[in-house]
Amino acid sequence: QVQLVESGGGLVQAGESLRLSCAASGISFSRYDMTWYRQAPGKQRVLVASITRGGTTNYADSVKGRFTISRDNRENTLYLQMNSLKPEDTAVYYCNAYRVYTYWGQGTQVTVSS
Repeated sequence: QVQLVESGGGLVQAGESLRLSCAASGISFSRYDMTWYRQAPGKQRVLVASITRGGTTNYADSVKGRFTISRDNRENTLYLQMNSLKPEDTAVYYCNAYRVYTYWGQGTQVTVSS
């Protein structure tokens, strides 16, 4: 059974930092491309950052220079370091694993107050 479990969300003030984690089980984690998405209330789910199984990263323009995606293949865990948070970063953040099939986590809420 595949599980992606996000954690690390919370309520912070603008300018502060959070580190999200996504613990994967039931998949060969190192073989999957991994992505963080987010969905704000009333909006579509959008890509935040991705990292391929080879370690190539990609970021949405809105988070470049503030967010860093990384992975630990020994711990089967994906991370998102979020610095200089802004109120517009408020959303539910989802972890996604893709190879042939795609899997989603349940999401973790990030709320940034001004």
